[in-house]
Amino acid sequence: MKLPAVVREVNVFALVGVAATACHVGVTLLANRFLGLGPMAASLVGYATSVSVSYLGNSVFTFRRPALHGPQAARFAVISLGGLGVNQTIVFVCTHLLGWPLKLALIPVVLIVPASTFVMSKFWAFRARPMEPAA
Repeated sequence: MKLPAVVREVNVFALVGVAATACHVGVTLLANRFLGLGPMAASLVGYATSVSVSYLGNSVFTFRRPALHGPQAARFAVISLGGLGVNQTIVFVCTHLLGWPLKLALIPVVLIVPASTFVMSKFWAFRARPMEPAA
């Protein structure tokens, strides 16, 4: 693993993450305001819409892997479901237990979830696989 390659990946991951996070936050707030969804449902809708931005952006731009790759997509789905669990837990704790408005509850979400998903994406979902030996 070369340092410049990792620096490029972190920078591109950050750009893709900003796009996915903007999608998540925007859709969450719109679903809450205009569809009347509660914080948990609105956050779920927002997270679900941001997953495609994140997967395609990280596959194609960050890790330069084929987008239509079944095992990679399955690993990414596992990471996304874990991220969704963390996301929903934070939103629940902040909005229901602490009484924060949804806007403030999204702050720890955007700080915690992207950092953990980068590490898991880099070293598991999108890692380059050595060629399988010929049978």
